[in-house]
Amino acid sequence: MTGRGREECAAAGGPGATAGPRGPAADDRRPGRTGVRGGASDRERLARAALTRVLEPGDVRGGRWLRECGGAELMRRITTADGSAERLSGMTARRLAAYRLRARTVEPERDLAAVAAAGGRFVCPGDREWPSQLDDLGDARPTGLWVRGTPDLRLWALRSVAVVGARACTPYGAHMATTLGAGLAERGWVVVSGAAFGVDGAAHRGALAAGGATMAVLACGVDVAYPRGHAELIGRIAGQGLVLGELPPADHPTRSRFILRNRVIAALTRGTVVVEAEYRSGSLVTARCAQRLGRHTMGVPGPATSGLSAGVHELLRGEGVLVTDAAEVAEMVGDIGDLAPPRRGPMLPRDHLDPVCARVLDALPAHGSVNGREVARAAATSEDEALGKLYELHSLGFVEREGDGWRLTKRPTCNDDARRGGS
Repeated sequence: MTGRGREECAAAGGPGATAGPRGPAADDRRPGRTGVRGGASDRERLARAALTRVLEPGDVRGGRWLRECGGAELMRRITTADGSAERLSGMTARRLAAYRLRARTVEPERDLAAVAAAGGRFVCPGDREWPSQLDDLGDARPTGLWVRGTPDLRLWALRSVAVVGARACTPYGAHMATTLGAGLAERGWVVVSGAAFGVDGAAHRGALAAGGATMAVLACGVDVAYPRGHAELIGRIAGQGLVLGELPPADHPTRSRFILRNRVIAALTRGTVVVEAEYRSGSLVTARCAQRLGRHTMGVPGPATSGLSAGVHELLRGEGVLVTDAAEVAEMVGDIGDLAPPRRGPMLPRDHLDPVCARVLDALPAHGSVNGREVARAAATSEDEALGKLYELHSLGFVEREGDGWRLTKRPTCNDDARRGGS
């Protein structure tokens, strides 16, 4: 920490002791604007913003220290050589040296001003906008979240579903992700994903195309377009929805940060849908994390011969639930009454026949004609009843007279191509 920030922190015993960061993030905290939306104190907010550069996402030890002594006190101990940091449970000399190396260069005021300039804000525990379901992560919950976009994060997260899957997805996977994203958005659900290539991008685009809500959880700073090929997509999401992440502005992604990002997606949403995933897949990490947190876990089946569906099928062999469209997803994660329509094949004219009539129809041979007595014997009914049913079938267009006998119509008007017990 440098300049005025270090002086203010030292004067109050920590980095969060100032009156708050300068610039738009501090000047406007009213709901609906780009400023912080009430809750945590300026001191705590500034400290937590600084700690997002000191602690890695998912740092369980750091999370425990945050819970025990708060952000401002933890930052004070890390930056002050009074021996208090060494007394933290689990703190080692090597770990403390690494924290202090990072802490020397943090400038939370600059980060808060940078995110405000990008139309964003920093949300932390204690704010009205903080999604309380993230607390289910325990000590692995985010130190805070950097957010771009005007909607209220907490309200959007209350009705959200994650749609994740393979980056190198097939056309089938892209189609299913787009369809799910659009269908969920049309039903009033917020579609959450990671803005990656493949399934993630398709899910976001489906929601945007439907004029719905979508959130992208990044493994880098919210002002960084990653992947670069999705710069336009991420910009659209920020304009129409929300872009959020644990890392401060301009920070870069790493492999481990992608994996740790997935726990935020799982905790933030009511359920996770996996569309195409291999056995080793970050999407399955998200799904398993969702299962541990008690969230709904769903998978879209694919060809049994496709390696990209192998991970999904393994998930479905366990506790995952098979879904094929947005209605089935909404039924899983929604409230009472959010039911998918019943699934059945097309109704054929034959389906309306009573049981005796159906037996009489089945008794007629495929070729040639038979008399009423033979029909009655084959249908296990009386000759009079068989004759009555034959006349009924005649009126419906199933059979026709041929001399003294009966035969199936040569060109059925009922469009029943499976007359003899078929589907």
